[in-house]
Amino acid sequence: MNDETPLPPRQPHFSHRGWWKWALLGLFILLIGGGIYGWRAYHAAQNTFTQTYRALPSKPSDTTITSGKPFAVLLLGTDTGALGRHDVGRTDTMIVATINPKQQTAKLTSIPRDTLVNIWGSKQDDEKINAAYPLYGPATTIKTVEHLVNIPIHYYVLLNMGGLEKMINAVGGVTVTPPLTFHYEQANVVKGHKIHLNGAQALAYSRMRDDDPLGDYGRQARQRQVIKALVLKEAGLSSLPRYQSVLNSLQSNMQTNLSFKDLIWLRTKYGHTSRHIKSQTLQGQPATINGIDYQIASQSTINKVSDDLRKSLSLAPMTTFQTDALDPSGF
Repeated sequence: MNDETPLPPRQPHFSHRGWWKWALLGLFILLIGGGIYGWRAYHAAQNTFTQTYRALPSKPSDTTITSGKPFAVLLLGTDTGALGRHDVGRTDTMIVATINPKQQTAKLTSIPRDTLVNIWGSKQDDEKINAAYPLYGPATTIKTVEHLVNIPIHYYVLLNMGGLEKMINAVGGVTVTPPLTFHYEQANVVKGHKIHLNGAQALAYSRMRDDDPLGDYGRQARQRQVIKALVLKEAGLSSLPRYQSVLNSLQSNMQTNLSFKDLIWLRTKYGHTSRHIKSQTLQGQPATINGIDYQIASQSTINKVSDDLRKSLSLAPMTTFQTDALDPSGF
């Protein structure tokens, strides 16, 4: 692999990949799923999202959201703290959210962080897709995903680890009914006994895997519990102090090319889509190349996911599509 542009070294840490997935989903739901209450809340939100706004070189049509046409948002989760750090971090979570206002549906498609790709516009061959952001930034990351699954992506939302626990705490925590008994870090739960979790406890609850007989599948089920709990807590955002607390947790931990006007439109016009969210994963096969572990998605798998995404955007399927972002030949 070409190493002319070295990646920042990965710091030892516990896996946050599962946490990232449901944290991003929770953020997505909060962005589209409710109203902004009152003059003070409106202006607090305007101030926050003015600071999180980051334009891209190729700006989408101004009417993409307000026209009522389907659109796609790339949700990215980085594995570092504050966005201002020198080490910008890899995107350990990558989710393509497609929203179809006419059908009142949203689809979330996860792309595994280790997916083998050719990064768009780069001489880096056979790279993991999570390297695109730290090497070249959000614009190239978007282009790489567009070329991988053959759809246009209009917007992105980038969230880092710095505000995750704050976000859960800001909505007042979440209530879940554990499917098994376990103690892991701050989480101490009993099967079938409903429990209210704060941010740190919810993080631990969603991370535990080794003591679950279902392994990662069990962990994913608990992550989905937390997602649903976040949806139920949306009503709590009618409290101005709580809403401002959510905004404070996002201010230094998020960036997006969605303007404040776009976000207002999402919340007021498309909030109903949060009740009709479906999910899927671009599933690859594990492979080790030159001592490095990858996930390699077959062309048939990519075609299936591409057609599904295009359908959700009301685009015609591309039956002869051959991705130019992936070349697993010879492996």
